[in-house]
Order: sequence, then structure tokens, then C-alpha cells
Amino acid sequence: MADDSRNNQRGIIGSYTAIGDSFTEGVGDPGPGGTLIGWADRLAVLLADRLPVPDAVVGPPDDTQGNFRYANLAVRGRLLDQIVEEQVPRAKELAPDLVSFCAGGNDILRPGSDPDAVAERFERAVADLTQAVGTVMVTTGFDTRTMPVLRHLRGKIAMYTAHVRSIADRYDCPVLDLWSLRSVQDRRAWDSDRLHLSPEGHTRVALRAAQVLGLDVPADPDQVWPPQAQRGTLEVRRDDIQWAREYLVPWIGRRLRGESSGDHVAAKRPDLLPL
Repeated sequence: MADDSRNNQRGIIGSYTAIGDSFTEGVGDPGPGGTLIGWADRLAVLLADRLPVPDAVVGPPDDTQGNFRYANLAVRGRLLDQIVEEQVPRAKELAPDLVSFCAGGNDILRPGSDPDAVAERFERAVADLTQAVGTVMVTTGFDTRTMPVLRHLRGKIAMYTAHVRSIADRYDCPVLDLWSLRSVQDRRAWDSDRLHLSPEGHTRVALRAAQVLGLDVPADPDQVWPPQAQRGTLEVRRDDIQWAREYLVPWIGRRLRGESSGDHVAAKRPDLLPL
């Protein structure tokens, strides 16, 4: 099958709403004052830069007229059904030109999850969204072959990714194909928790998303990383132990207690506002 992830041509996008979980919220990409940035915020900037400024505004004064508008409804830890219940109705209400929809990853991580069943629910949400907004861009999973813990789920993630691409074909959705983005398989693309992207990882995803939407981008998202010194076995083992203590054990503890990292977190940008 031809790779269509770099050359889909879409019309001018004047408004964008991002829905999803921690990936879309921007965890791993800290901004000033404790805020989060993330790939969706970075994509919004690229889209805003493309929007032409009108020579003259016709009609009553409006501070937002002619400006790109952006909302980010994503909240860390959210499962697919929570995103469908909490975020999809708001996205439909906002009715932007573009919605990015990344969901299901947290479901797939759960023991005993069924990628087929998750995909069925995902498709119902895509069908609902496409009736109310301009364009729905869907997102595949990452190839986790090099990632501790998650590499054991690679088969389930691959199955879900195949479903997402099939759903995109049926509803004419552009696909942000993260499985094929080889640059994010480098450990420098990931935060120290090994579950979320680093600022550079988020940047590369934003560039690929812009390519999907037909934008000219200032850098190649698959640009090769610069060489780095080889790490010794003891250094790697020490890092693995520290990671397990700081991130893996607390993550397992939350799962056992039925808690989520997003239990007391609200959407960072719930309204369509100018950048």
C-alpha cells in the first residue's frame, strides 16, 4: 500500500480542536509556568502561520475574525470511552475545521484488552465526529519494538493501528501514522518516564502531522539524530533501576488502586481561542 502520510492536500484550516489523552495534552513537553505544550499545540502554531491574514475585514468588529482558533480538550489518563463521553460532544459543539482524534492507547495497555473491541468503539466515535466537523485526523500507535515493557504489547498495538488505518479509509480521514515515524524510536524522543514524548519527540510528531495535512514544514520529522556516545551496560542497568523506582512502580500502584493520573486534571484549553 502506498504511504499517503506525507502528501494529503487539505483546504485552509482556520480552527482546530485536539482530543485525546496525555499524548495530545502534551505530557513530557513542559512550557513556562508549569504549562504543557505538546505536539498538538505545536501543530496549531504551524497551521496558524499558514492562515492568510485578510486585507480588510467586512462586517461588524470582531477581535477573533481572521485569526486562527485552537482548543485542546485532551486529558492525561483518559480511556477511549471517557474521551467519547467528555470530549467528543464538546468537539462537535465547537465544530472546528479540523479535529485530531487520538484515543485507545490507554485501553490497549490494560491487561486483557481486546484491540478489535476498542476499534469498534473508536469507529463509532469517528463516524459521529465526521458528521459534525470539517476534517477528522486520526492517529495510529507507535512501533514499540525498542521500548521497555511496551515492546511486549507490540502485537496488540499493531493490530489496533491496522484497524485505525482501515477506519480512516472508510471515513476519508487523514492519518497521522506514528508507526512509520522512525525518528521517535530513538530514546531521545522520549521523556524520562519512557511513556511520553520528550519536547523533541513532540516537535517531530507535530511536523509529521503538518505534512499529513499538506503543509510545507521547516524540518524533516524523520531527520537522523546526531551521533551519541555508546552507553555501558552498567549505566543502562542503573538507569533502568532508577526508572522502575521512579515511574514503573507508581504506575503499577495507580493501576492496582484504580486511579488515573488525570483524575483531578481539566482540559487546558476548552474553548476555541485565537493563539
